[in-house]
Amino acid sequence: MAKFVVEFEYNVDRAGRQGLHPAHAENLYRLADSGVLLLGGPLVGENAGLLLYEAADRDELQRILDDEPYVKGGIVASTRIREWEPGKGSWISALNRSEEGSSAEGNH
Repeated sequence: MAKFVVEFEYNVDRAGRQGLHPAHAENLYRLADSGVLLLGGPLVGENAGLLLYEAADRDELQRILDDEPYVKGGIVASTRIREWEPGKGSWISALNRSEEGSSAEGNH
């Protein structure tokens, strides 16, 4: 699975997004529950949000983004997508330790 960093820049302010926010939040919770959305949130001091997705490929990610209520509602002015291969950091170390523990448990 590939990881993608997605930045949404909005063409309306926070107040202008409120009408679509419940559907947006519900969509993100659904994607998080299914393991597709790894992280997401607003960029402080900017009219934008940053999301980290895990998807099979760029085409699958595009289908996910096309279904985003903010995109459907026309309030995303621009989208920047970059494929990312994280390899270092405390989250990666914790994930690796977790996976090693799962492997060891399976060997009993």
